[in-house]
Amino acid sequence: MGDLLEEFFSRPYVAAKVAEGKLPETWRAIVGDRIAAMTTRLSLENHILYVHVESSVVRSELFYRRDALAAEINRLSRVRLVNAVIIK
Repeated sequence: MGDLLEEFFSRPYVAAKVAEGKLPETWRAIVGDRIAAMTTRLSLENHILYVHVESSVVRSELFYRRDALAAEINRLSRVRLVNAVIIK
């Protein structure tokens, strides 16, 4: 039974959907509690992560880190989930 579940969750589509469901947790782990609290919305569309942030200072900081953020999300998710990050 365990082997069947492992095989099922290792399929690329299923693994991507599971990683997408864990995206808020992954985001909090990467940026920390304070910035995660300032994030009003995360949405993933066509491998593009849209991040809505209240603070212009935080928005500016995240803008310069967006490539590193995408790489870290993919590393923690173990799936190529995000190709680009757009900060709004």
